[in-house]
Amino acid sequence: MSGAGGTAVARLLFRASGGIPVDTPRVPAREAARHELSKSMYHENDPNFFQRALDQLWKWVGDLLSSASGAAIGGPAGLVVLVLIVLALAAALWWRLGTPQRGPRPADALFESGPLDAAEHRTAAAAHASAGRWNQAVQERMRAIVRSLEERALLDPRPGRTADEAAAEAGRTLPAHATRLRAAARQFDDVTYGGRTADQQAYQAVLALDLELESTKPELAGALPGAAG
Repeated sequence: MSGAGGTAVARLLFRASGGIPVDTPRVPAREAARHELSKSMYHENDPNFFQRALDQLWKWVGDLLSSASGAAIGGPAGLVVLVLIVLALAAALWWRLGTPQRGPRPADALFESGPLDAAEHRTAAAAHASAGRWNQAVQERMRAIVRSLEERALLDPRPGRTADEAAAEAGRTLPAHATRLRAAARQFDDVTYGGRTADQQAYQAVLALDLELESTKPELAGALPGAAG
């Protein structure tokens, strides 16, 4: 026995004999050494449980790789070894990173905050426009358009709808405004996700569309020209 543990056991045996070396039977000596080496002072720098487990795992993976290198390429033994390696790596990643969490709702949804009515979105748009915050003004005005169409039952309320989807659906009900609706949705996407900057002219175009849509009636499918009311 060598090192700190061996020295400590030697001191223990020396003290037990009153300073006179003695011959201790093998079993009691082994028990005395085990008891001495179990003290925490000899294990302060030992790796923790997680590190020991990972070391064992990678040692096992290394052994599998060594086995795979000696197996015939394409043979059943090599295939089994490779499958075991993939499973071991997947288990290690799952253990280290945890169970994947469900992601948030789509990042390109039109509405980010809680439910606001069209009037509230218009108020927010006007406030941003007054302060020269044209990006936010365009965003809020586009939200006001879609919310207004929902309130008028021209669009079915649907959480997670994007600006492009809203424009496409509204364009089928209001075909005369389909092109401008798509342009407004594209402007919304540009400033929200494309990193572009809106200006007063862009906001005025979306504002004019909103004001015009307020007084626009939908075209009823199947309506006959000149049909009596």
